[in-house]
Amino acid sequence: MTHLLHLDASARPGLAGKDAHGSHSRNLSQRFVSQWLSRNTQDSVTYRDIGQNPPSFIDHDWIASAFTSVERREPWMRNALAESDQLVDELIAADVLVIGTPLYNFSMPAALKAWIDQVVRLGRTVEVDESKPIDPYVPLLAERPRHAVILTARGGVGFGAGGEMAHMNHLESSLATALEFIGITRIHQIAIEGQEVGGELLAASVAQAQRRVDVLVAELQAELERTAPALAHQTQAELIC
Repeated sequence: MTHLLHLDASARPGLAGKDAHGSHSRNLSQRFVSQWLSRNTQDSVTYRDIGQNPPSFIDHDWIASAFTSVERREPWMRNALAESDQLVDELIAADVLVIGTPLYNFSMPAALKAWIDQVVRLGRTVEVDESKPIDPYVPLLAERPRHAVILTARGGVGFGAGGEMAHMNHLESSLATALEFIGITRIHQIAIEGQEVGGELLAASVAQAQRRVDVLVAELQAELERTAPALAHQTQAELIC
């Protein structure tokens, strides 16, 4: 059984095409998850609407607590990390991370950056190997294959790879950097463009993105079905050892 972690980061609570000023990124992420569950009804989802309920920003107490060893943490430190621990636990449990997010001012919304800051955690999702000073970071979520699906919506046009505005788009690259740093390296990206332009350009972009979502769902499910027996065999062998 596959478990999905579904995040929506848009400040808009509604869905494009259904609600006034609705979100295109929410539309894409909902389509992905609903298509997934319609094909694999036994799979499960944890949902977080971080656009409407953003994670806390890290502060002095968080930093002091996160960089104190577990055995030396005081009660207030454990409290300071309680939200982060829950978010990290949700991420570790996921096989597929689905992120629906708009492009805000050339990068990710503050709520999504807050989530990233909460889950990139020393001792939980990344470790430091002091014997390797040049490249000391060890991703802790690389112990098994995990996929990340980044579904984005952009107001302008040409922000994709090779586009005239690509050099100004720091959303997908920032997300990929953070996720790869903790061990999630299988990353898939689909975007809608032209919301500010509207009309046929936007309609064509939405239709193309929806088709790509449907194809990606089928491809990922097929890949996970192929790799599941091998992973189960590996886990069994580790238990025997």
